Amino acid sequence: MTTDYKKLTEAEWKQRLSPDRFHILRQKGTERAFTGKYWDTTTPGVYRCAGCGIVLFTSDAKFDSHCGWPSFDKMAADGVIEEHRDTSYGMVRTEVVCKNCGGHLGHVFDDGPTATGLRYCINSASIDLEAKDADKQGGEKK
Repeated sequence: MTTDYKKLTEAEWKQRLSPDRFHILRQKGTERAFTGKYWDTTTPGVYRCAGCGIVLFTSDAKFDSHCGWPSFDKMAADGVIEEHRDTSYGMVRTEVVCKNCGGHLGHVFDDGPTATGLRYCINSASIDLEAKDADKQGGEKK
């Protein structure tokens, strides 16, 4: 049976997620800079939404933006992320959410250093890294 994540109630989300993940994914919270699990990891693999499991980013798109959160220059596939205008805290930003479950991921900025010009600034608690398996790749992890 396939779960329609957008139809889950907040009570159902509270049962599925840790308090930190619920705060970030469902209440649009954020983690403090340089405290998240993935802000400085370089492990090859894919980053999945912590709410529903779809692939959002790849390690090939990750870069160190020195901002304290995991940063990516593009999403893994077109259409996996939605953008919304965010005017909270007296700022105008572009919020990014998982298209599949509506979970808050972070924000995207147009100051990225690569050809895309984008910097997806993502909360570690909103994603899970699925590391590449060296055995399946036929060699060592990079």
